[in-house]
Amino acid sequence: MIGSAQDDEVTATAGRDGSETATSGFVNTLKHRWPTWLALALVVATFADGLPRLEFLAWLLVVMAVCYPIFGALRGELRRSGVLVLQTAGLVGFGVLAMVALAMDHSLGWYVLAAGWLSHAVWDFAHHRAKTVVPRAWAEWCFVVDLFGAAAMVFMS
Repeated sequence: MIGSAQDDEVTATAGRDGSETATSGFVNTLKHRWPTWLALALVVATFADGLPRLEFLAWLLVVMAVCYPIFGALRGELRRSGVLVLQTAGLVGFGVLAMVALAMDHSLGWYVLAAGWLSHAVWDFAHHRAKTVVPRAWAEWCFVVDLFGAAAMVFMS
């Protein structure tokens, strides 16, 4: 199954006496947080030379929202009570925010779009904590991209 519980396991590295060393703990933390590091690299690559076009980032918000029901269907989680309705509401809500941002004057549209991305970061966080619909690594990665992407939109527009 996609995104099984094994995604969340961390293997411990022990010292000679069997105890976990500070270095091994730090290395394990870095390994376990690979989605965060990958997301930060993507954010830097995307925003290092300025903001991409508003239209591109608005459609990206819609694409990010579409990924959740796709993952939910592949993982068989849309069959659970209320999950399909919630995922559909999220998709519609993020889609509306993206379209509103595109319909507005761009100077104000950036703030609406940043609010949409920030809202999606909250969506990611909730899915990460609940361990549902998407693999936790995906939710973590998307949370970091959304959070720092929203910040870039606010501070660079």
